[in-house]
This record gives sequence, structure tokens and C-alpha cells, in this order.
Amino acid sequence: MRQTEIENIKQTVKKLEDHLLSTRNNNGVWDGRLSSSALSTAVASFGLWMYDKDANADFIHQGLNWLKNNINDDGGFGDSIKSASNLSTTLLCWSALSIVKDDPEFSSTIDKVESWLLQRLKSLEAQEISKAILNHYKTDRTFSVPILAMCALADRLGYKAWNYVPQLPFQFAAIPDRFFKWFNLSVVSYAIPALIAIGLVRQNKKTSRIPIIRVLNKIIIPRVLKVLAEKQPDNGGFLEAAPLTGFVLMSLVGSDKKEIEVCAKAESFLQNSIRKDGSWPIDTSLTTWVTTLAVNSFSDETFNKIDTKSREQIKIWLLNQQHCKIHPFTKTKPGGWAWIDEQGGVPDGDDTSGALLALKRLDGKDKANVEAASQALNWLMGIQNGDGGIPTFCKGWGKLPFDASCPDITAHALRAFVCWQSFIDAKLSKRLNKSIKKAVRYLKSVQRTDGSWLPLWFGNEGDENHLNPVYGTSLVLKGLSELNKNDFPDLGNMIQKGLTFLTKAQNSDGGWGGNVNVASSIEETSLAVRTFAAYNMHDNANAGANCLVNELIDKDISEISATPIGLYFASLWYYEDLYPVVFSLAALNDVLKMNEKQ
Repeated sequence: MRQTEIENIKQTVKKLEDHLLSTRNNNGVWDGRLSSSALSTAVASFGLWMYDKDANADFIHQGLNWLKNNINDDGGFGDSIKSASNLSTTLLCWSALSIVKDDPEFSSTIDKVESWLLQRLKSLEAQEISKAILNHYKTDRTFSVPILAMCALADRLGYKAWNYVPQLPFQFAAIPDRFFKWFNLSVVSYAIPALIAIGLVRQNKKTSRIPIIRVLNKIIIPRVLKVLAEKQPDNGGFLEAAPLTGFVLMSLVGSDKKEIEVCAKAESFLQNSIRKDGSWPIDTSLTTWVTTLAVNSFSDETFNKIDTKSREQIKIWLLNQQHCKIHPFTKTKPGGWAWIDEQGGVPDGDDTSGALLALKRLDGKDKANVEAASQALNWLMGIQNGDGGIPTFCKGWGKLPFDASCPDITAHALRAFVCWQSFIDAKLSKRLNKSIKKAVRYLKSVQRTDGSWLPLWFGNEGDENHLNPVYGTSLVLKGLSELNKNDFPDLGNMIQKGLTFLTKAQNSDGGWGGNVNVASSIEETSLAVRTFAAYNMHDNANAGANCLVNELIDKDISEISATPIGLYFASLWYYEDLYPVVFSLAALNDVLKMNEKQ
């Protein structure tokens, strides 16, 4: 790499680091900013309207105005303002706009939405809407049934609306969580609140004709409502998510359960989480997650220049976020971290691995860090599935996404295992060895024929199937790069196949998109660059670094445009303003380190 290119990278790194250091909150950590969401805004507005339209008039009006002002040019709505229109979000926005169907101010917007829908559906009849949604989500009812339930509550499915909304088996929520895996439920583990609330509204609107079922429901309903209350945090937000909380609220009101405390707390959460512009994000924030990414993105030189007090502040804050009790939502043991420092966060595999890596960098020899890390490593091994992979929230709950093992989270855990292995006691280290071997076997088993791996939490709208093998492959290869090849005979072949895929996916501008022939983004280019730097593949890494510099060097870092590659539950798109900053900073620092070794 030419000296001028090195200097350009250093100049860009300085800008990125200065910006990142300037964006810390009062706790000395990073909040980032999740994109506003049309889906969240529609569901939250409608939930508040169902609960108390008079008391929430201002919130509802702000939300609907935001929808009106952020409709896509084609008349539909995407999950984020940068996302293409999709049927699910557009139907939910259409349902929310039913609130103002007679208001002339919104007539043009509603006409545009209905025109978009009629280009995708044969008609706006209930049967056609239900068929399209159920066919799209297939056996996974996690999101399809809530969509249809909201359409029904908004009177968008006609007088026989509830015939077209499948019944969710809410009764199973009364069974201890550890038995769920035996029932092959059609919703994922985190969706138990929706299973309960939407199951209740469906049975309330279309009561079973079988006498014994009606009797059993009278016995079971109080029990499942107790389960629902236990899973709700004090601030009212289920998983800190406006969509999930909104679906629960509207469904309970539709079930004639408006008077229970769950509803009042859900209303409070939605009121408190609206933004100044009238929108709601898909989730409150990713504070813990982006903080761990930020900590690990700085160069050693810059990180060492951060004053001791600030680093200690980050470390203490991070240690305080470790969950120290059995979690009421997933029933997992203490030791994990959630994505956020708010009450609705739930410990998960990805954030726990990120926290472990950050703590190691902050002070790997500190006694409190080692103790926290040991507990977290046990937590991760505790959720490791029988196939060797690491799932999102808890072990063995089901076969649907978020419950099944996934390559990107498994690779992240691998990095956490390896970085702490020499700092923990011998007994735990021995257990880690077994978990590492199981994880590698899993990653080998799910490598695709083209050499790639698919992630769970990320996609790319530019890909025909919305997949992001560049993201998944980059993370897996980064994890495998930190293993000793001599301990794993198949490792070399796995790595070579993965690198071959990433090489084919590199664009002519030096960058990467989510897949072969997908336009480059800062986020995906950064991840691929880090991978090639880890394997000292200079040509690929340097070309990618130059692509990043060309995109960043002349821009105000605060105005960098993030790409909606993130996925929330049921493939809801979002972007995070800090992703392009922390991803590119880590990548460019890796490239500088790689070139210094020459």
C-alpha cells in the first residue's frame, strides 16, 4: 500500500475516533440511534388509540402525521424510511390509518396506500389479505397472526374478520417454559406475550363451540395473564419493543382486559418511547451492543490514550449490566448481557459475547472482570445447543429462527471463548475446549456449498432473497482466524472456501454488499476488510480500505448514511447510525496493523 493511502487511512481513522469519543452519553458509553420505523409507529399509534383515544390523542396524531409524511413514493411503507415498501408494514400502516379514514387531511395518503396494496393483491377482501400474509410467513405465526389481528381490530377484514385470523394456542403459556420444546409451537420464544394476548383476543372474538374448551379456558386464562404480567418489566415495554408492546396492548383491549395493570404499563411505555418527530423506533436502543462494538473498534494507541477514569467508567457500567438473576422472560440462568441497559432487555448470546470481548480489552486481569467473564462463559455454554451452535436467547426452545443455532452468534461466542481461555481456572478452560470443538463442528455442518455462512440478525434488501452471506461469512471467518489450525484438521478447508466466496463477492470499487453483485455498503465492506486483514490478504483488504476511505474522508462523520442491513424479529429492517462508524473504524485500524507488519 502506498504511503499516501496509509496517510489517508490514518486521517480517516482520526476523524472516526474523534467523532466516536464525542458521542458518549452521561454514563460514558454509547447509545447510538436506531432508525425510526413505520411499522412501530403504526402499531404503537393504534395500540394507544385502542386503549384510550382521548387521553392519547396527541401521541396518536403525531404518529399518524409521521406516517403521512414518510410514505414511500410508490405509496407503500417499508420498515425504515430507507427500506423498500413491503406488504406487512403497508398493511399495518393501512390499519392504523383507519383511525382517520374520514379525515380529509389523510384521504390522499390512504388512497395511495390502497393503490399500492391493490397492485400486490387481487383485492382488499379479507380472504385475499389473510392468504397473502399466511403464505409469506408460512408455518411461523410469530408475525403473521399479529398482522391479521390488527387488521381485524381496525375493521379492515370485514364482518367475518376473525375467521381469517388463526387461533394461537395461548393455553400453552400456562405450561413451564422448559416443556415448550416438546410442543413444536408456531411462535418463537420471545413472542410468548403475543401468543397470550393475540390468542386471547381471537378466542374472545370467536369463542370455541366446544363446551369443554370453554370451561378449560376459564380456568387457564387467569394463569396465562399471570404469566404475561410476570414477563412484563416495570416500565411496561416487552423486550423494549414498541411493536410487541403495541400488539399486546391492542389485543388485551380487544379481549375486554383493558382494566388489567399490564395495559396501563404498556400504555406508559409507548407514551414514553415516542420520539420528538412523532415516530417510534423498532426498539428503544442497542446501548450495550454498540458500546461493546465501540470499545473494540479503537486502535490500541487511541484506546490507551483514553483516560483511566473514562475506561473505568465504561468497565463498571458494563459490569453493572450483567444479569444476576434468573430472567423472567426466558428463564435462563444469571450471567448474560442484553442489548440494552433498560428493564425490557433479555440476555442473549450475541450481546454476551460482545460484552466478554469488551471486558477483556478493558482489563482482562482485573478480578471483577474475570469473575464476571467466568459466569458469562458458563452462561454461553449453558445455552449451547446439542448441534454445537449458539442460539439467540435460550437453549433448545424450538426450530424457528432465534431459537435455533446460528453461525454468526456461534462465531462471536468462539471469539469470546478463545480470548478468555488463558485467564480463567483450569476446570472452566477444559469445558471451554469441548464447547469450542462442538462450535467448530456446527460451523462446518452449516457452511453452504459456495463456502458462505448465513447470519440471523442481518440481511440485505439488495439481494434477491434478502440474504447477507457476506456478513455471516465475514463473522465466521473472523472467529475461525483466532483458532489454532493444528487443533482442527478441517479448519483450513473451511477457511479457504469462505475466503473464496468473499473474494468473488468483492465489487469493482473494492467494497462489498450483502452478496455477490450487490452494491457496496460501509458496513459490509468493513466486515469483509477485517476478515481479509485477519488472514493477511493484503490485496483484498487494502482495496476494501481504500473504498472506505473514498466514502468517508471528505464527509462529516455525523452525516454518514447507515444502511438498513439489520433485522429485528420476523425480518423487520432497521439501521443503526453508529454501525458505519464502529464497523469502518475497526476495519481501518486492522488494515493499518496488517500493513505495519510488512
